[in-house]
Amino acid sequence: MLKSSLLRREVIPFYLWFGGLVLASMAIDTILHLTNAVWIGRYLGIPGVLLILGSFGHSLRKRGFIKNNNPLRLLRLHERIAWLGSVLILVHAGIHFNAILAWLAVVAMLVNVASGLTGKYLLQRGQRWLKAKRERLRTEGLSEDEVVALCYRDSLTLGIVKRWRVIHLPISLAFAGLATAHILAVFLFWGWK
Repeated sequence: MLKSSLLRREVIPFYLWFGGLVLASMAIDTILHLTNAVWIGRYLGIPGVLLILGSFGHSLRKRGFIKNNNPLRLLRLHERIAWLGSVLILVHAGIHFNAILAWLAVVAMLVNVASGLTGKYLLQRGQRWLKAKRERLRTEGLSEDEVVALCYRDSLTLGIVKRWRVIHLPISLAFAGLATAHILAVFLFWGWK
């Protein structure tokens, strides 16, 4: 039963991929510490934010501001560029807990990345997988009631995952606001000597 469940095929890989994002950031941060190049991490926030801003082409295309581009290409570009920008920002944040505003922005960014990954890895794949499972069970000769009963838990899991859109946009806006406040605070309190 576990071998063919939605949880094993879709949910667990999602968490492994998200954990990989955090581990990649920790590995880069460790390398910077071991090579006495920690100062580089301080400046990685700038290209990280620029990459995330560059990833908004997908959102602009979806809302009709960009007309002449392939939406699927922009979605894939959005995913890759936002992931790389997030890694750079996590390295920038490091393990230094000296600024609450910056850490609120990092938390908002991580929640935003998780909600985006939910849409990418869980919703689309889960819908296809559940549809294929239902069709397979029907071709095996099971009645519609049996198919519904065997897919009940997977349907509940998918129903929960479908709510990701409710979180993604507001968290994106919260991250943008907190990141902007952090950047403004840096400029206000920078030692401009």
